[in-house]
Amino acid sequence: MKIFAGNANPDLAEKIAKNLSTRLGGCEVLSFPDGEVMVKILENVRGLDVFVVQPICPPEVNDYLMELLIMIDAMRRSSADRITAVIPYYGYARQDRKDQPRVPITAKLVANLVTAAGADRVLTMDLHADQIQGFFDIPVDHLYAAPVFIDYFKKKKMTDGDVVIISPDEGGIKTAHAWAKRLNANLAAIDKRRITGTETQVFNIMGDVKKRAAIIVDDIVSTAGSLCDAAKLIKERGVQEVYAAISHPVLVEPAVERIENSEIKKLLVTDTIPLGDKLKRCSKIEILSVSGLLAEAIKRIHNGESVSSLFI
Repeated sequence: MKIFAGNANPDLAEKIAKNLSTRLGGCEVLSFPDGEVMVKILENVRGLDVFVVQPICPPEVNDYLMELLIMIDAMRRSSADRITAVIPYYGYARQDRKDQPRVPITAKLVANLVTAAGADRVLTMDLHADQIQGFFDIPVDHLYAAPVFIDYFKKKKMTDGDVVIISPDEGGIKTAHAWAKRLNANLAAIDKRRITGTETQVFNIMGDVKKRAAIIVDDIVSTAGSLCDAAKLIKERGVQEVYAAISHPVLVEPAVERIENSEIKKLLVTDTIPLGDKLKRCSKIEILSVSGLLAEAIKRIHNGESVSSLFI
């Protein structure tokens, strides 16, 4: 088994390798002056089980996607026995259906590209929509970051009836219910309507939140507008303190300023996407690593063991 990484999130790849008591494989991933990506594998991979760690994430979403595809192609042409694309954050996942006339289903296109490049299977985390697994014609192992977050809250003894799990919309109720079951907590949901591609409006909250600690759970935080609006609303409804647990911290401007000035006490995110220095300096943001979870899944895939016990 060998693990390789592109330029998207080398720190996460290093942590995964360390968890597996190995090192990252040697690989050059560079750009020519004209912007074309060049990849060179620096060691033998013939007959090996290869894992390529590369989230399709900001700030260079399209470059990182091309790096992933070209790395997979390089591995295939170097006679790797099996290639697993480890995509902790699956970019373009929010373009998963035709919700308007004459628009693409880009999440499906990306799945086709990864398969055509030569990947034999995919390991990913907290897809924006579960049906994206069906966009692939190769096996997909879909992990959830929830166990990492839940362990954090259990250690803080945030369980039982004093806690309410908040779903930010009706689509997240199933996930929030799983959280509530694991923490023996109450459940509530927010009535949120999307106005444009970047703007949402919070209308109401369904469930009793008064005099409880609230945990808002979601897969992606981008501009943090709807998240901060939700925190304000539930605070007005009598919540004592507000936490948010979001798997993928896209966090584009003006997210940091909004979070700093919001009712959120602590925003917990994972390291599927690397945070810039400005984000790391935000006093309300805390990063939890999913490297151990991904490493365990990689070990089980390599050994032909069950991965399903890692799912929530």
